[in-house]
Amino acid sequence: MRVRTTKTGSLSTAVQVVRYEYGKTIVVKHIGSAKEPDEILRLKKIAFDWITNTTHQQSFFLKESTFDPLFTKYQNLGVRHDFLYEVLTQMFLKFGFEKLANKLLLDLVLIRIADPSSKLRSQRLLSELFGISYDLTLIYRSLKSIALLKEQVEIRLIDFAKRKLSFDFSFVLYDVTTLYFESFKADEEEGGLRKNGFSKDNKPEQPQIIIGLLVNEDGFPLSFSVFPGNKFEGHTLIPVLSTLQAKYQISTLTVVADSAMISQENIKSLKAAKLSFIVGARFGYLDLATVTTINQKLKSTDRATMRLPWNNGFLICDFSSKRYTKDKSDTEKQISKAQQVLDGKRPTKRLKFLTGEKTTQTLNQKLIERTKLLWGIKGYFTDLSLPNEKIIDHYHNLWQVEKSFRMSKSDLLMRPIYHFKKQAIEAHILICVMALAVAKFMELKSGKSIRVILETLKKVTDARVLNIATQEEALWRSVIPEETRQILEDLELTY
Repeated sequence: MRVRTTKTGSLSTAVQVVRYEYGKTIVVKHIGSAKEPDEILRLKKIAFDWITNTTHQQSFFLKESTFDPLFTKYQNLGVRHDFLYEVLTQMFLKFGFEKLANKLLLDLVLIRIADPSSKLRSQRLLSELFGISYDLTLIYRSLKSIALLKEQVEIRLIDFAKRKLSFDFSFVLYDVTTLYFESFKADEEEGGLRKNGFSKDNKPEQPQIIIGLLVNEDGFPLSFSVFPGNKFEGHTLIPVLSTLQAKYQISTLTVVADSAMISQENIKSLKAAKLSFIVGARFGYLDLATVTTINQKLKSTDRATMRLPWNNGFLICDFSSKRYTKDKSDTEKQISKAQQVLDGKRPTKRLKFLTGEKTTQTLNQKLIERTKLLWGIKGYFTDLSLPNEKIIDHYHNLWQVEKSFRMSKSDLLMRPIYHFKKQAIEAHILICVMALAVAKFMELKSGKSIRVILETLKKVTDARVLNIATQEEALWRSVIPEETRQILEDLELTY
């Protein structure tokens, strides 16, 4: 037997106890009729009790026999992730982002961390995941004002790094990357950002922008700059550092960058500003005598280092057995390709170890021997008098910038860019850098990747439950697992 409700001619709801025999419904007992939801629930309760007392039949759904049966009083409207929203909002408070007085910006940063996507999809996700609604037109129109908050955001990032990460400007890491657009049409006007240039994303046919990023030695973002996609990356360093030095009255600072960032002009500018540097050295400009000296001093000894005075600074070199193995393999592959060209087994083309005209090409033995002398050797150019090992360690921290770029592109989906106007592009980058800062700090504090952190936080859900009688909606939060509580503890958050 079961409880059935049916409409009567007077538009009331009749509550009956029924059973089914040979496909027919038989009314066992008519309990009563009512119009009000609470009265209908009372009649259902009487019907359930009658079934239990008459037949001693227990319901498979235990709640049916209670005064407040869940399956009749409440309706499940779906699941939200308010817990995740609360955690990320508390992280924003640590950065002081609430002082920007722009809730839309913070919600766009939050959804960029939680589930990165286009502005169109972000609008929908904010509603689905957190119950927050924005007009799409308002989002797009607000990008102009969001772009103007860049300086205020950077002030808070640097202040946060000083308070939480012991940052003091002694060493900063700088590198650039390219971000391409979902378009094949570059800006034609002079002041546009979307230009074709050397693409690090292997998208030479698509316009791009260049992002210069300054981070501390943990990879935490401090400042960023946006440049046209056709700008030479070596010309981005001095403007970035000059702006930073003027804004914060910096007297002592060492920038760590790769070899593409340094030229004689940049070195003169750095020295004029009394800034120091550690950069990767290029061996192409060294004569054979110097290369031979470096090789002889290092003696192919793993982790051996040496130092030579060079251009008002020092050239420091070290030897790595692992690097030697890789360099040797790469050179042998290149020599093999060159030999195949000479043997007619590959199309004629210009290769590194070939010399002469196409019809008279030969192996460049001098270049091959010079290259072999440099197997396993890496160079660093600096004006600091620190021990060799310290210089090398600081340079090797550059992988932190590369890691931050990878995190931005993979975890935060900074690319491709769908915006076309300059301020919309700048707003998009600002949102992504803010998201990167929060995500990076969460990784540093917890020792876990942002993906693992988000997966763990999303395990705590908030079920949306509608009280049918009162039409009031409530949120029922699931139990917080121990692994989630551990992350909260690592992030110094309490629940």
